[in-house]
Amino acid sequence: MYYNIHACTIQKNARPRKRAGGKPLRPPPPPSEPSPKALLAAFRRLLPSRQLWQLACLKQGRFYDRLFTPPVTLWSLIFQRLAADHTLEQVVADALAGGADALGRGLSKKLRSAATVSFSNARQRLPLAFLFDSLARQARRILTLNPDTLWHGLIVCLLDGSTVRLRPYGDIPRRFPPNGNQARSVPYWCLMRVVVGFCARSGAALACARGSFFRSEQLLACRMMLRRTIGPCLYVGDRNLGLFRIVQTARIVGGHVLLRWTDIRARRLLGRPLRLGSHPVLWSPTSHDRLQPGCSKAPLPGRLLVVAIRRKGFRSQTLYLFTSLTDPVDYPLSELVDLYGLRWHIELNLRHLKTQRRLVQLECQSAPMAQKEWLAGLMAYNVLRTAMLCAALRRQISPLLLSFSLSRRHLEHGLALYGSGAATLREWHRLLALLGQARWPRRRKPRPQEPRAQRHLRQPYPPLIGSREKARQQLKRTPNCAHKN
Repeated sequence: MYYNIHACTIQKNARPRKRAGGKPLRPPPPPSEPSPKALLAAFRRLLPSRQLWQLACLKQGRFYDRLFTPPVTLWSLIFQRLAADHTLEQVVADALAGGADALGRGLSKKLRSAATVSFSNARQRLPLAFLFDSLARQARRILTLNPDTLWHGLIVCLLDGSTVRLRPYGDIPRRFPPNGNQARSVPYWCLMRVVVGFCARSGAALACARGSFFRSEQLLACRMMLRRTIGPCLYVGDRNLGLFRIVQTARIVGGHVLLRWTDIRARRLLGRPLRLGSHPVLWSPTSHDRLQPGCSKAPLPGRLLVVAIRRKGFRSQTLYLFTSLTDPVDYPLSELVDLYGLRWHIELNLRHLKTQRRLVQLECQSAPMAQKEWLAGLMAYNVLRTAMLCAALRRQISPLLLSFSLSRRHLEHGLALYGSGAATLREWHRLLALLGQARWPRRRKPRPQEPRAQRHLRQPYPPLIGSREKARQQLKRTPNCAHKN
């Protein structure tokens, strides 16, 4: 029994598509800055102000009448991540131009100065729980837009983790301590570990958990699942998350799992030689497993799926998957294998967050602000995913078939025209049509295998050995050493 779970694998670097006459299609126009008015309209549809004011975190605190109210501040944070210029000056300049008047009730007329102090203080006053609740509400709104979200009544949630680089400012080294991988050098960069759950059908970010680099992805994934911000889910994870702790947490929140195992774990729990097909198993924790506090330690019945994967031009491999869905009739093996094939999209989603949304490094002065900017980046990413979802539903195709980078370029160019007042509803439908055509190209030839190595880029500066403070003291003693190279 063989399956090709990567039959719809995204292919890149293909030749440009051509019309029927043989002439190549015109390249898309160069991207321009997205219109704040059009982005604000999309923000208001996903997060209405009345619903934001009803969140429990705002009712507990005291927020008297200010220029930057919590909804306005949240929109400013999202606009800061959507714009090409991530500075505070750009946000205040947009507010003075009337970009947030629909939320702030004439904010542009009330602002007396172009200083960024008021917005900076508003960002610090905004509760961190408010951004978590807003992300959860936005995710639930996106799930209701897609009629194909549920799979047998479950939301397919892809789990994986990554790291975000921070500078050691303020309390960041205490909250997110740096990690040194070399004995001779003192670490400089602080790392924040994040675990994100993405919708497998639309690619939208559903939930997130963050912690220091010394917190494991399994612990953060359990914390994210215990918040229960969305409905019952089928959590899909790789071998790093194929632990009994994840199964405990999923059982207590009313969800199910589809996790990959190693061959050693699969052989030990099955108790007999591994064969292709579906095998009922009873997963009991061992003495080496870390258990989730407050969760049941009872064994969990499930199925072990042993599947051989063969792809043309690639080496064959065998997958060992565990699922808590025990009924082989309602949940056939072929559908579960296809669902696990969608797990690769989470790697692409994290890459889009880091490269397209530029979240690989955050320039923040405090640990709470770093977490707020990361959550605002997720919500800005969801705004683009919502537009792609609307375009895909218009063409009746899967949103996963659309290119994120090409859709972003079309969207930025179209929003600039749509928000300028020169476009009509017809132009907006034309923009959705363009987004629906931004599909991944089909390869005619298989991609060649490339070595996982990179060339060393030589820099004109010597490596920094030791602490940066000692280097500053040495520079003061010999100021001319900075110009030797």
